[in-house]
Amino acid sequence: MARFDVYRPTGRPASWLVDVQAGLLSDLESRVGIPLVPAKSGRQDAIDRLMPVLTIDGQDFVLVTTDIAMVPTRLLGSPVTNIEADHCDSITAAMDFLFQGY
Repeated sequence: MARFDVYRPTGRPASWLVDVQAGLLSDLESRVGIPLVPAKSGRQDAIDRLMPVLTIDGQDFVLVTTDIAMVPTRLLGSPVTNIEADHCDSITAAMDFLFQGY
């Protein structure tokens, strides 16, 4: 399990989740993740810094940082992709804004 892997957790086929937990902690039975929703889903509360739009495999998703949560690893399955190279800075900035206010 690697930081910034993207999953489609089992039992929720329409949901996407990006793992934001440090890879050093991959032996734990849970991961911290942030949901991704399709940008066309009609969510109007996407604040650029807090909820950036991320393009993954040609599709736009809103990172719903305010819904950050723990997810048991048994529900994650295999990663679909890893978005660290393209989105590390914007995801980290969104978490900093959520927790630090800047």
